[in-house]
Amino acid sequence: MKISLIINLILHPSAGWEAVKAEALSVKECYARYVIPLALIAPVASYVGTSTVGWRVGAGDVVRLTTDSALKISVLTFFAMLVVVYILARTIHWMARTYDSDKSLQECFSLAAFTAVPLFLVGLAMLYPMPWFVYFLGLPALGYSVALLYTGVPIMMEVNKEQGFLFSSAILALGLVALVGLIVVTVSFWGFGAGPDFRT
Repeated sequence: MKISLIINLILHPSAGWEAVKAEALSVKECYARYVIPLALIAPVASYVGTSTVGWRVGAGDVVRLTTDSALKISVLTFFAMLVVVYILARTIHWMARTYDSDKSLQECFSLAAFTAVPLFLVGLAMLYPMPWFVYFLGLPALGYSVALLYTGVPIMMEVNKEQGFLFSSAILALGLVALVGLIVVTVSFWGFGAGPDFRT
């Protein structure tokens, strides 16, 4: 992983996207060098935070997950993130022709993966899993991911600004649908024994 690439993307989005494009990463390389290491941040932080630190609702006692429950949920979260990035990349690739772009799956995958960088990084907030703290850091990270998307689409997909805006908006709408789908799948898994087990 090139940390400088991540820093450049965060601090100078346009130049960062040009650098991502120049890397020309294959899907395998992008998974191995960036997506998997970054996707590990939230599940590891979540495991530590929810099983040892815990959270409090109002003036109640501190609530924690059992280590088994935290591990199951963290593992499922990790794999869900890997799948969501791939599905988003596939969908971007499928939609590209509508916006006069003939980019390959690898470029669409890089777009999906690097757009999610702020969301991957904010996973560190789960070390202190108080809901207000996670929202306080998570909402700006989500906003920055959206800004990266709108900056990155014209560069990565080589479309004009107007098409880039429409294409980005379509991807954003799809991303929100994927997020709701991920929540539904998560709750469904709870019914199969992967739900949270609490301890105080």
